[in-house]
Amino acid sequence: MSDPRPVDKSQNDALQTHLEAWLNQQNQTLLEEVMATWQGALARFHPDETLLSGLRDAAGPSGPSGPADTHLASALDLVEGATSQSDLLKRLLDALSPLVERSALFVLKQGLASLYAHRGFPSEAPLKTGAVVPPPELEALIQGLSRSLRRRGPGYAALLSPISTFEAADVAVFPLRHKKKAVALLLVDSGLRQKLDHPEQIRALVLATSAMLASLAAGKEEDSRPHPAEPQPSAPTQVVPEPIESAAPVDLDPRTRAAAERLARVLVGDVELYFPAKVAQARTQGNLYGLLRDELERSRATFVERFGEGVEIQHRIFTTTIIHQLCDGNVSKLGAAPWA
Repeated sequence: MSDPRPVDKSQNDALQTHLEAWLNQQNQTLLEEVMATWQGALARFHPDETLLSGLRDAAGPSGPSGPADTHLASALDLVEGATSQSDLLKRLLDALSPLVERSALFVLKQGLASLYAHRGFPSEAPLKTGAVVPPPELEALIQGLSRSLRRRGPGYAALLSPISTFEAADVAVFPLRHKKKAVALLLVDSGLRQKLDHPEQIRALVLATSAMLASLAAGKEEDSRPHPAEPQPSAPTQVVPEPIESAAPVDLDPRTRAAAERLARVLVGDVELYFPAKVAQARTQGNLYGLLRDELERSRATFVERFGEGVEIQHRIFTTTIIHQLCDGNVSKLGAAPWA
């Protein structure tokens, strides 16, 4: 039996090429059909109502409270435990610590904002003493024309200036009110972060603190009322709510006192220099404050900005200088100055 005929190599290569071309074409067609089917399925791949309903049922009526809710609950408990208005303000700053990076409270007196206490700022703050003169946007907040200040600008910069030179990216200023009157300002900001994480929780805490201010003042009034068994006064007596206590002023060293007295003399001397007729009228008729109210208030604000409201309240350097230089030492000639 003879061997089979040898295969022609060129013919074998031609058959292989033809078969590979057919396989490639079939694979390409199949791949296109698979991709079309896959894309069509993706268009229908989204949660339907049946899935959402099942997820809601599995989750139950409510989930566990988040960290912010837990912090707010603890903060409200802390604020509610205050026994006085000064204790309340300190508790407010402590309660805010888990919610904000930095916070500061300013007490409002005679139209000026004095730093009361702060959290999160450098320990050496304040950087400078003295009260802050509110710019127009802060004045609008104090007068109740706005509920909060949520932007950087003159108002934020004015409050920040006594305690830090670094401005945060996100800020908020809220008023604390008693009987519809702003008695303090709360400044909070994001510190090194980009935004305040819980502005609504902060606002809720401020509202709760304002309510506690009213509650503590009402309790003070209740305690001051006479016992029913005691004889009642013939006319109702007005009860003044407990004032918000300012931080105790620092005793003056001789060098500081000398500088304060020198500035007071310069400021009062300018008033006498530029308004000699009104000063002379006040020396004979009295009522210096009524005649020169705006000028005296501006001069006093300059003095307080340099040395602080507490220094003037305790030592009365500016007031004493006015009485000595412009009223011939007679306090009755000053008139009804609110700070006299």
